[in-house]
Parts: sequence; structure tokens; C-alpha cells
Amino acid sequence: GPRLAYRVSQSLPSSWAGDALSAAADDLRSGRVVAVKGLGGYHLACDATNEAAVVRLRDRKRRWAKPFAVMVADIATVARLGQVSAVEESLLTGPARPIVLLAALDGGGLAPSVRAGAAELGVFLPYTPLHHLLLAEAGRPLVMTSGNIADEPLAIDDGDAAVRLAGVADAFLDHDREIRARYDDSVARVVAGRPQVLRRGRGYAPQAIGLPVPAPVPVLAVGAELKHTFTLARGAHAHVAPHNGDLEDLRTHDAFTDGLAHLSRLLAIEPEVVAHDLHPEYLSTKYAVARFAPDRRIAVQHHHAHVASCAAEHGVTGPFLGVAYDGLGMGDDGTLWGGEVLVADMVSYRRVARFGRAPLPGGALAVRRPYRMALGYLLGAERLDDADGPDSLELPADLVATFTARLDRSEEHTAELQS
Repeated sequence: GPRLAYRVSQSLPSSWAGDALSAAADDLRSGRVVAVKGLGGYHLACDATNEAAVVRLRDRKRRWAKPFAVMVADIATVARLGQVSAVEESLLTGPARPIVLLAALDGGGLAPSVRAGAAELGVFLPYTPLHHLLLAEAGRPLVMTSGNIADEPLAIDDGDAAVRLAGVADAFLDHDREIRARYDDSVARVVAGRPQVLRRGRGYAPQAIGLPVPAPVPVLAVGAELKHTFTLARGAHAHVAPHNGDLEDLRTHDAFTDGLAHLSRLLAIEPEVVAHDLHPEYLSTKYAVARFAPDRRIAVQHHHAHVASCAAEHGVTGPFLGVAYDGLGMGDDGTLWGGEVLVADMVSYRRVARFGRAPLPGGALAVRRPYRMALGYLLGAERLDDADGPDSLELPADLVATFTARLDRSEEHTAELQS
């Protein structure tokens, strides 16, 4: 083994022309979307030179804006698609085989929708024998994106993939090796001549990271909500789990708990203390509260966690000035923070500067509907030059009416889309 199998959707005529590999390559060349079982999960693949195929995959996966990563057969092909330095080539050809972001070159023959207007192109080389064989058989670059729908975890089980990816993939290229742990592809780029890992996954996680201050007892850090990961720390080493997606639904939560159980067994670490985000409604926080006694829980402010982790990465343990231009995080005053300047160390902080506060009309919905946030800033933004505290801005009545009408029209349009 491993032995390959090919399954075609019932709604399409079978393209079986011999073995599974040839059938998959034929379908890819014809513009179909194929779910390919890999090392740490499924990929959704299509011909990266076929604009109609790429647009179809975007629509089915509900990924309309973010660029797609492209897998190519060799470094010579990479050089035709993007500018490759010696450091970037070393990253691409190294054993971790991450997706590497390169300055894209025009004229490489890729479909325009692969990059979706981005100046960079994510490229990676094959890292399993199946990938090598499939690229050789297809004879062209392939989009290889995570086998999931937007906001869902990566599919790793054959039965689960068949159900969840049925509306996305036209066919499935499977093998008989079980995937024991979910590992999405890592993403890296080179900045000022030095590699930087943007997403730790296959090839990097759960490789140990050195800590400047050793953990006195085994610690579990359960992470926040978006782009979720968790970490197990023991002594001078922290083991960061692979990227897990957004921790907003049951499937992703199950992927988190399954991954934690697997990594705990692998490393023989039984955490005694848990660190969690200050926000009480995050699923990770609720997990910590449900499973650890109060004296074994440490609530960490979101932006302090960001600047402290950056300091730890660079070996800084004393007081420092940390700037966190991040998204929302629960503050210790009960408001949502975002854009903080902190004088901090590893255990404490003092906020010395911040953005002005503004209401979030509809709560979390304002994050997904930017016009709501604009309305909040216009109608209720805090005036930092007012010594008496927050005050509403005085706006012309016609401007308020325009925004209110825009709000009403958008809500009607949203209802139409949902129906």
C-alpha cells in the first residue's frame, strides 16, 4: 500500500479510464474539483490554469476573497510563477515544505482568480508520493486548498469528508491509510532575509519552542477564538498545536478537543494549570472553566497575551513597551479593546494609550457588517479630547438619515439572501 480509490459524484458521469490516479488527473484537466486525501487531511484540488474551475471552487467553498495556494512539481516551475530568493528556495525545498508567499510574476499562466488580486502568490512543492504522482500525471499546477467549507475544520475522516465535501468536490481520490491527526499546511514568508512562519501546521507543529521563563508546572493554554491554536508547555518547552480554524462551532470545538487529547498522549503531558482568554463567551474559555478548578485557571487579557508572546519569542523578560494593533479582545474594565499600547512584563501590564471607544451595533454582527461599525463610530465614538469622558459626535441630520437608510436596505438584502 497505500492503495488508491476513486469515487465520482453520482450527479456526474464516471470518468474512470483505468487506475484511480489517471482518472483523477483526467478530471482535473477537464476542470472538475477533486478532493484529495493527503497526509494531515483532505485538499480540494483543481486546475490552477483554468479560470472557470478556480471560480467554481471559490463559489462552492465560499471563499470569495482570499488567495488560493498552488502546488507545483518542481522549483523551476516555481521560478516561472514568482520571484524566488535563495532563502525562499531553501524554505520551499526543505523537509517542512510549507506554503511560501512569493512576489507574483505575471505571465505564469495561472488563472487570475487564483490570486484574487493579491500581489503575492502562495506556492508549495509536493510532500507525499501521491502529490508527486498526481502532479506528474496532471501535467500542470494545481490549486491545493484546505478540504473544508469556510469556518469548518479540515476533513480527515473518509466518511466525514464524503458528507461535508459532497457539495464542493466532483470526485474523491482516497487511499487506505488512516489520518490520525489533523494538520493543515503551514504558511511562511521571508522578511528581511529571514523566514517567518505565519501559520504553524504540518512540518512545524508540534515542534517545541523554547521559553525564556520555564513553566514551573505543566500548563495548557487554550487560545482565543479566531485562528485558534492551543499550546502545551512543560519546563522550558512549549508545544504549539497546529492551526485549527475559528473556534465558533461544534465541529471546530471537537477538532480542538480531539487534537488536545492526541497531543497530550503523544507528549505525555497532563496539564495542572490552564491559561485562557479573559472573554467569558469564547468556547475555549468555557472549556477551561468546565474542566479546571478556579485555583487552576489563569485568565489572560487578549492583547497582553499578544505582546507578552512577542516578547518571549525574542527572549525579552523584563519590562517592555508593547503595541497590539489586533482585533477585539475583552478588557479588564469590561469593554472590548482593540489597538492598545501597554507597558508590560510577563505577568502584568498598564495601558498607556488606546483607540477611542465606539458602540458595536448588533454586537458581533458589526464585525461582519462593516457599515454597522462605521455607523457606530459616526454616532457614538468617544471624544478623547473631552476630559469629561465619552460624548456623541454631532452629525448633520441628512448624514444620519443616509446611514440609517443604508442600514435598513442592507438588512432587507441580508434577509433576501437568507431566504
